[in-house]
Amino acid sequence: MTTRKVVSWSYFMGSALSSYLGPALTMVIFTRLAPAGTAALRIWTGALVLAVWRRPWRTLRDAGPAGRRMILAWGAVLALLNLTFYQAIAILPLGTVAAIEFLPVIGLATFGARTFRNLFAVVAVAGGVAVLTDARMTGSPLGFLFAFADALMFALYIVVAHRAARRLPGRLGGIDGLAAAMLVACVVTVPFAVGEVAPVLSGPRPIGAAVGVGVASVLPYVCDQLAMTRMSRSTYALLLALLPATATVVGIVVLRQWPSLVEAAGLTGVVLGVAVHQHGSDAEIRGDEPLTIREAGSAEPVPADLIGS
Repeated sequence: MTTRKVVSWSYFMGSALSSYLGPALTMVIFTRLAPAGTAALRIWTGALVLAVWRRPWRTLRDAGPAGRRMILAWGAVLALLNLTFYQAIAILPLGTVAAIEFLPVIGLATFGARTFRNLFAVVAVAGGVAVLTDARMTGSPLGFLFAFADALMFALYIVVAHRAARRLPGRLGGIDGLAAAMLVACVVTVPFAVGEVAPVLSGPRPIGAAVGVGVASVLPYVCDQLAMTRMSRSTYALLLALLPATATVVGIVVLRQWPSLVEAAGLTGVVLGVAVHQHGSDAEIRGDEPLTIREAGSAEPVPADLIGS
């Protein structure tokens, strides 16, 4: 395995492991919040952490018209992704929401499966995820509406974030671009939740807890961006199947929750699919051609192959 692939996997596993921290901390610490307030708190505190770290207003200033349009779309998708996810899991079981959320991700992975080997990997992973998530397609129609909306936003997040990682030049396509998108997401969520969150943050202790939630919430998005710059979109989509598998492994190690034979078979399917998947070529990994510096806001154009070097 090349150094590039090792680094890519390291970032992805960082995203997978930290993806559960933010939602878990938010729901445990702020039990009085409604779903929209929970989603907004994650975004606001995460944006605060990134704002202190990266100063995203400078990124928005330097991005230029094309870059700003991409960041605005990215931020809107981040906001709607969190809002629809928390609304869905407030009504439906998490396993059902996770299974529905994974449907368009499988579509992205299938679209990029240009060999029989990768098609087999997608089939194995899809079967494994179906078993691990233990989806039960019964429940409130409103819950399913939010779940399918969340699935759509999740697919859009992968497409937009991956495109930003590839096309925005230099630091704009990395963590700085993410910080700017989170700032946009803050604005989008304000009308939905400002009245819910304000009473909760009434003292130093809840504010400190909120900052902790923000740090935990930022980690998966940061790791996502670092991984996306090194992986093709279809490979990244397929590897997202490791999220429910990671949850199962964490349950074994931390909670001593041993899986059933059926769940073990599902875990095996996911691991087998990921193991046989063949990573894209360098051309596939590069993806879209980056914007030139002129498109992103500078006065002088720079050849695309020099950007970020």
